[in-house]
Amino acid sequence: MLVETGRVVAVDPQGLWVETIRQSTCGTCAAQKGCGHGLLNRYTDGKRGYIRVLPGAAGTGGCEVDDQVRISIPEEVILRGSLVVYMLPLFTMLGAAALGAKLSATSPDSYAMLGAVLGFGLGFALVRWHAWRHRHDTTMQPTLLDVVSPSGQALKLG
Repeated sequence: MLVETGRVVAVDPQGLWVETIRQSTCGTCAAQKGCGHGLLNRYTDGKRGYIRVLPGAAGTGGCEVDDQVRISIPEEVILRGSLVVYMLPLFTMLGAAALGAKLSATSPDSYAMLGAVLGFGLGFALVRWHAWRHRHDTTMQPTLLDVVSPSGQALKLG
């Protein structure tokens, strides 16, 4: 289970909205400057993200705006989400490119390129559909672990 700390920006009956600050881990990675993620992090490091957090078994615990909270995200959700987001568009692009090249006798490269573009678009559409379909799935949502007091001590809920 991955744990992140954030600041509560809104409270509603179904959960909390928590602001987190994206941090780069490129300094500890073996690839260092050899991947595109490092380049993107140079421009987005320190940017704020907002995430909806479910109350968990203990409820919202009397959370108020500006409280520091710890949230948890199951590791399998991140792994499954990464596979869907990265692999699905790639496989649909490659499959549609191969199909386009196979269907054309006169200009296989043009049809392969057209198939790749259409397959890539289909892959992104399938990713959006997957996200929409699982938007209310509580097993795939981050949950509240505890509220961190201003002094830095954790108040256990439940």
